[in-house]
Parts: sequence; C-alpha cells; structure tokens
Amino acid sequence: MLSLSPIKLLVVAAVIMLLMGPDKLPEMAHRIGSSWRALKRLQERMETEVREAIPDLPSTGDIARIARSPISLLNQLADRVDAKEAAEMPETPIPPEPDGSTLFRPPPRPAPTPIRADAPVPPPDPSLN
Repeated sequence: MLSLSPIKLLVVAAVIMLLMGPDKLPEMAHRIGSSWRALKRLQERMETEVREAIPDLPSTGDIARIARSPISLLNQLADRVDAKEAAEMPETPIPPEPDGSTLFRPPPRPAPTPIRADAPVPPPDPSLN
C-alpha cells in the first residue's frame, strides 16, 4: 500500500529539483501554482452552485466534521430528538413532600397477601438432607 509521509514527499521533491535543474524549476512552480489556483476556483464555483440548488445544506466545515466523527452526529441527533420529545410531553407536577421538598418518591407498593393458617405446607425436599 502506498503511503505518502512528509519525509517521502520531501525526497520526491528533492529528486524532482535535481532532475529539473535550476533553470526549469521556477517555470514548473508557476505551472503547479496556476493549476492549483484553477482547481480552487472550480471547487468554489461548484460549491456555490450546489448551495444555490440546496439552500439547507450544512456548511463545508460541518460536513467535514460529520465525515470525521459520525458518532458525534448521531449523539447530536439523539439529543435533538430527546429535546423535542421533552418539549412535547406535558409536565406533570410532583406533589410536595410534607416537609415542603419535592424529592422523587417511588410508587407505593401493594399490600402483601396474607398467608392463611390452613394452607397446605409442601413436604420437605429430600435432596436437601
């Protein structure tokens, strides 16, 4: 797999400078610079046309951030949904405690069923001996 580290790029640039020579180097730098400038103009023109066609499109920085961290986007979307659901749910006030505080109270437990005295008792388990 080809990976271009900064050191490899410097070695390639040094070899090109040696092969080109000092007389052709400024001309090549000018060509590379003008090509780069033309590409940047093309990018800006395309972005302008796309933004005119789709006005609700997020900014380029937002798109790059989404591409780098999709989990962050999912977290933001989940937060928006939670906020929307919280806004749609009616508020039910919690009655205050006798001392005036409004702490969380668990729901009351049902009363335990009484054990009858005449209920049959199961025989003991013989495996427990």
